[in-house]
Amino acid sequence: MGSGGPGHGNPGAPAQPLQRCDAAAAQWAVGKTNTVQHVEEARRRSGALMARVLRPGQATTLEFNAERLNLLVDATGRFTTASCG
Repeated sequence: MGSGGPGHGNPGAPAQPLQRCDAAAAQWAVGKTNTVQHVEEARRRSGALMARVLRPGQATTLEFNAERLNLLVDATGRFTTASCG
């Protein structure tokens, strides 16, 4: 009875703290090329749990995620913006 799904976690376990994204810490990536190393370094510096690269005209989800770093690239593959959400 009652395993899995929302609300069925271990009630004695402490809640996992959010890994808040700090976009200011990832601004060094702006102007750099889109490489795995640069994405990971920007993610690490920002403190985000995850990162995604967004290309011009790409469809994206609109939900805000405080643990996610968004890196926008231009047509040449260089980062133009680093933001959280």
